[in-house]
Formats: sequence, C-alpha cells, structure tokens
Amino acid sequence: MLILQRKAGESLLIGDEIEVSVLAVEAGRVRLAIQAPKSVPILRSELKNAVSANQEAAGDEASPLALLDILKKQDDTTRKAAPASPEQ
Repeated sequence: MLILQRKAGESLLIGDEIEVSVLAVEAGRVRLAIQAPKSVPILRSELKNAVSANQEAAGDEASPLALLDILKKQDDTTRKAAPASPEQ
C-alpha cells in the first residue's frame, strides 16, 4: 500500500488515465475529485462490500423452481385440510 500526503488543490495520478484531486479537507473529511475513463468503475468500498454480501446471500437462496414446488405442496396440504364449502 502506498501512503501519500496531499493538500487541498493537489492531485495524484494513477497510470496515465486516472487523476485524483483533493478538493478540500474540512472537519476531518476529505473531498476528492476523480477523473477517469467511463470504462473504469469507481465505487465506494462500503458499497462494494454490500454488493458482495448481497451476492453471497442470493447464492444461498433456493432456486425459483424449488420455491414453486414448496408453494404447491403447501397449497395441496391447505386444500386437503380445509373443510369442503357447501354448494349453493
């Protein structure tokens, strides 16, 4: 990991196409401007972690067909257990 110090108005380059500029440092917060090609995704780390967690959770879920089978079995059980309604 590379650690750099920059002041407001200074920037750094990543490769030939990405520039990160420090816009302001106020009350313990840093405002950054990132200039990069549209093909380079820029995502806050907490969002990337949330996406990973959601993908893992989705992988643990049952398939839609398995869920339909469960619902059909519940529906069949409910119909058998329900008393027959009188015909009018």
